[in-house]
Amino acid sequence: MYEPPTPADLLAERLTRLAAVTSDLLFAETLESVTAHVTQHVTDAAGATVGSLSLLVDDETLALVGIRGGREGVASRWATYPVASNTPAAETVRTRQPMLLGSDEIERRYPGLENAAGGERSILCLPLMASAKTLGVMTLSFPGLRDIDTAEHLFLRLLADTCASAIDRLSLQREAGDREDKLRFLAEASARLASDLGYEATLESVAAMAVPWFADWCAIALEDDGRLRTLSVAHAHPEHEALIEELQRSYPSSPDAPRGAYEVLRTGRSDLVSEVSDDLLAASAQDQKHLELLRQLSFRSALSVPLKCRERVLGVITWVTGEQGRRFTEADRAFGEDLALRAAVAIDNAQLHSQLRDSALRLQKAVLPDELPQHPGWDLADRYLPAGRSGAGGDFYDVVVLGADRLAFFVGDVMGRGVEATSVMAQMRSAIRTLIAIDPHPTAVLSGLERVFAQWDLDQLVTVLYGIVDTGRDTLEVINAGHPEPLLLHPDGSVEVVTTPDTLILGVGAGAGPDAGITRGIVKVALLPGTTVLAYTDGLVERREEDQEVGIARLAAAAQELVGCTDLTSTLSTLVDSVRDPTRDDDVAALVMRRT
Repeated sequence: MYEPPTPADLLAERLTRLAAVTSDLLFAETLESVTAHVTQHVTDAAGATVGSLSLLVDDETLALVGIRGGREGVASRWATYPVASNTPAAETVRTRQPMLLGSDEIERRYPGLENAAGGERSILCLPLMASAKTLGVMTLSFPGLRDIDTAEHLFLRLLADTCASAIDRLSLQREAGDREDKLRFLAEASARLASDLGYEATLESVAAMAVPWFADWCAIALEDDGRLRTLSVAHAHPEHEALIEELQRSYPSSPDAPRGAYEVLRTGRSDLVSEVSDDLLAASAQDQKHLELLRQLSFRSALSVPLKCRERVLGVITWVTGEQGRRFTEADRAFGEDLALRAAVAIDNAQLHSQLRDSALRLQKAVLPDELPQHPGWDLADRYLPAGRSGAGGDFYDVVVLGADRLAFFVGDVMGRGVEATSVMAQMRSAIRTLIAIDPHPTAVLSGLERVFAQWDLDQLVTVLYGIVDTGRDTLEVINAGHPEPLLLHPDGSVEVVTTPDTLILGVGAGAGPDAGITRGIVKVALLPGTTVLAYTDGLVERREEDQEVGIARLAAAAQELVGCTDLTSTLSTLVDSVRDPTRDDDVAALVMRRT
């Protein structure tokens, strides 16, 4: 004989089903799965007809992230709502206390509230709390007047806490993953932006890279005579790109618009709209068709950042998210501005490449010696060749007469190319000449350069070889800061590599000074008449996928042509052209001093 379940049996069944849901929440791997558990399984297990989950977007806004049941269109109408609104869910978030309300109390306290379902009902709102912070609210709607006893109420509170813990855990994981994704994106975008001066194609790929993980769609526009010209549009759903094109064609933005891309273009400041409400869309629409287009594209959050370089705004990048996308935050603004800065630099570099190249060449020409000093007892020759694709680099060298019997010389290399490397090269050459005038001793010069690095706070890598040749004593003294070792070419054709100990690269100990254990040994070798000294930068001996020792051996074999030659300058020029990397991928500087 069938016996209907007692209230105790029904409660036991609900608690059993809720316990199973709690277990599922503990192992949920995505926010979407948590939302599904709450809006579907929790709703069913609790015996509710409507269940929803709202999460805080910011301190002032709640977003309805999931709902089960309810009237048609409720998800769209309540996509977002203010924390300050007169609703049970918002009040629960404000008070951080659960609420159980019947129809009469609902109508009395919230007269304007939309009914989730017809007829008499009860609403239970449970705050989602984790780590002493409020994350949102779970709302359950029951038919009729629902009486929840202490046991069920406590279990529902436990369920809400479990849900909040799962959301908090997943949010932290998503934030960490989001930071990693942003770093990877910036690295890949930077590589693409730096790889080719054809920046328009590069920007198109960058726009596509941001979709859909960061935004549902992205548009990049460049300024052209006061107007924004759309360069690229990428959408997570390619079929929507036609909608965007129709939107831009039929409803172009006004240059005088108080918000949006043109305001960013005028001010050079980003425009972040964390939550694009339907009211905001309606207020910005020019007519009903315009509003329908905006709704079809599901505007939910928007971020526009300037492509700004050297105080000039070159264009605007805009990202938009839809219903399932992120709500942009201040952290997203910082990321967008970082990316836009890199893109703007690439654009600016492309536009100014020829001017910068010419400026660097003029600066380099002004800094490098026009000619080496003519000094009795010595034949001197030099050769400098810039990298084939850059036009100017950081290699430098010079010879300074110290007296009748002595010459000081140096060869150095600032890592990098262009105006920056050339500027540091100019500073280095000027500093070394000044230090030589004060005290030309090798240790004094290198210690002085360490102090220069500390004073100027330079962050470039710089190598320097410094030496003194003394015909009165028949010696060569050399000190090295991470630079390729010089060659000594003897009159009999033999070649000696002048190996120097403790070749710590310049600036590694910047700020510490010579008293902090930064030591470099001085090597002193015999320098007899007819001997030739060859100092050079690494561009002469280095090639990709080849050990430097191979390049040095190749140079040593070819350098024998310098011994006894009648035209040192011409022979050095031929030597450099034959030995350097055929790809011309690095600058080359070579200095030859032959004792006659």
